[in-house]
This record gives sequence, structure tokens and C-alpha cells, in this order.
Amino acid sequence: MHVTLVHVHIEPESLDAFIAACRLNHEGSTAEAGNRRFDILQDAGDPTHFVLYEAYASAADAKAHKETAHYHAWRETVAGMMARPREGLPFVGLFPAA
Repeated sequence: MHVTLVHVHIEPESLDAFIAACRLNHEGSTAEAGNRRFDILQDAGDPTHFVLYEAYASAADAKAHKETAHYHAWRETVAGMMARPREGLPFVGLFPAA
């Protein structure tokens, strides 16, 4: 399983708009054939820090996600909300098995 943890830090005034944009991206992403999980996590100690947990059956499925309309809409919508550039960290998902 191909997993990416994306850390996003946003400006405080963008909190509600960011969450709304992430919800739309989550809904589109979980409908993708290769998607296994797409969780949006908000840091309990810092509400402007989010982690997107993106799990796909393969690297090709993860790459295809970045070509979807909902991903492009999310990226364009939230670009101006970020306090710093987002950081994606790749992982290999071991359990559960894909």
C-alpha cells in the first residue's frame, strides 16, 4: 500500500474554509477506485496544523489521484490559506495489507 502523510499548516483565519475544501477533496478521493483511506486529521494542540493520511493500493493509484478534478480544485482553493508549503512524506503501508 502506498501511503502519504501530508502536513499542512494554515493561517488561522482560513480554518473554516480549509476544512470545507478538505471535505470536498476527501469525498472525491474516497470514491477513487484505488483509494484505501483518505483521512483528514486536525492537531488537537494546534488547530491550524492538519495531517492528510492518504492510502492507495499502488503508487500508480496515488499518482492518478493527483490528476483528478477534486484534487486540483482543492490545491487551488487552499494555496492561499497555507502558512507555509505543505509537506508530503511517503510511507509503505504494511498492515492492514492492501
